[in-house]
This record gives sequence, structure tokens and C-alpha cells, in this order.
Amino acid sequence: MLAASGITGNGATANNENLKSGFVTFIGRPNVGKSTLMNNIIGQKIAITSNKPQTTRNRIQTVYTDERGQIVFVDTPGIHKAKNKLGEYMVNAAERTIKDVDLICYLVEPKAFIGEAESKILERLKNVKKPIILVINKIDMVKKEEILPVIDMYRKELDFDEIVPVSARNGNNVEDLKEAIFDYLPYGPMYYDADTVTDQPMRQIIAELIREKALYCLEDEIPHGIAVEINMLKERQTTNKKPITDIDATIICERDSHKGIIIGKGGNMLKRIGTDARFEIEKQLEMKVNLKLWVKVKKEWRDSDILMKNFGYDKKDLADN
Repeated sequence: MLAASGITGNGATANNENLKSGFVTFIGRPNVGKSTLMNNIIGQKIAITSNKPQTTRNRIQTVYTDERGQIVFVDTPGIHKAKNKLGEYMVNAAERTIKDVDLICYLVEPKAFIGEAESKILERLKNVKKPIILVINKIDMVKKEEILPVIDMYRKELDFDEIVPVSARNGNNVEDLKEAIFDYLPYGPMYYDADTVTDQPMRQIIAELIREKALYCLEDEIPHGIAVEINMLKERQTTNKKPITDIDATIICERDSHKGIIIGKGGNMLKRIGTDARFEIEKQLEMKVNLKLWVKVKKEWRDSDILMKNFGYDKKDLADN
């Protein structure tokens, strides 16, 4: 099922009664580094990242397998105050995931105070009856002596099973985090083949890569209001017998004025987004890509159940089975 994405990783022996396996989620407020950490552990770019909050919109599963067993990571949107139906969908995705997993990794930054968003998450976690690891991310941004007060501050709020400072950006202490996670997972067979890395279909991965490049290139007020729809994805052989993938995609925005900004003067902005996205997509597909982008306006799509479903944000996906 997951291997349909076309992305695979290193194999591991599946028939071992000493293996551990389980589902783990990263939760935290927006822009705390959840997707960056997951990508670092997996060793491939699956979830998109940016310096803008609310980058992740869906639950994204990735799979890490080694000789110890298998960790199925569930990356979720940041927990925030919803302002529209898309925001409600994102918060529900994060809340639902807490109920489904075996272990929670709560990501925070090494700041000397606990803000309102963190306080709300902590209150939610106090009612959770499963192991919780506090992951203090971005330790590369502060001095070592500044980390201990942060640990003490959070220890007073909740009795965490483990506290692991890491840097998702440079990989510092990430191996220690993996070891701590395996310590709390149950013994049992692996859920997925050893070479599986993600449950995301390639169309979704490509759409998200395009959206990521738009996040980097566009004004602050625009990215929250865009979606990306893949209209065509087809591999073919060139005249010299080399494979190439043709992709037609549409960037959806909410206002006519935003459409002009996305296209840019003389089409320069859209060309920049397309060039950056094509580079990332070619790395994923390991072949040349012919990417064509269009821009359409769908006013207030973030408050339309039908349009949200069309763009991959279906509330039924979050319903109990």
C-alpha cells in the first residue's frame, strides 16, 4: 500500500520475534520543526518544510526500519487556533493522531518561557495515557547552558517519560531520539515492508513540493490561501530513449490580486516557483521533469467542504472507522 508512492528505503529483516514496531506522532505548535525532524530520521524529503507556520496540512506517514524494528511516524499539522474549515481540518488531524499512536513526541523550542500555545498542548497531554517524549528541538540555535533551564521548566509541567534535546536541522542527538523511541515501543511484527518509506502517493508528494516552493517565494499573506492540484502526471520516453515525466499542475488561490502576485511581472514569479519545484521533483523521481504550472482563483476555498476534498483535505479521512 505505502510502496505505491514509488519511494523506498533500506531493507531490514522482517521475520524476527525480537523486533519492535509501533506508531509515533510528532506534535507541537506550528513551525517547531516536526517535518524537518521526520525527514532527517527517514533520510529523505517526504514532508515539506518552510519558515512559515501551518506548512503541514495533512497527516503524513513515513516509515523508518532498521535491525531494531520499525517506527511508523505520523507527522501532523501544528496545533493552532482554527480560523476556517481548513484550519479546523488541520487541528482535527493533529488531535485524532494523538488517539491513534503508541507514543507521542512533543516538540518544543529551547525558549525560557511557556507561551499560550504550549500551555494548551500541555493541558491536552496531561490527559493522555501513553508514553510521551519531550523533544527540545533547535538546540543548535542556543548555548548548551541555556538548555537545562528549559528542561527543568517543562519537567515541572508534566512527568515526561524521556526528554531528548535535538537539532533536526543538523541531526544532533537524532540517533539518541530513535533509541529512546524504540525503548517505549511494543514488541511485534512490522506493519509494512522493510523498504517502505511513506504512505503518500507520488501525486501528493509532487503537489506538496510545488506548494513548498510557493511558500518560499511568495508574500506572507498568500501561502495560507493556496493549494496545488496535479492535473496530469505521465512518464514517457524521449527520442533518445531516456525517461521523462510530464506534469501539469495548477496553483489555486483565493483572490484575483493573489493570482497576479503568484504569476509575477512577465510571469517571473511563476517561473521561479516552477524552476525550484522541478529541481526537487527531479530528485524524487530520479529523472527529467517537464513541469507546466497554471494559476486559478477559487474564492474562499478554505471554507468549502467540496473544494477542500478536491484538493486532498477530506474530513471523512479523519472519521473513526
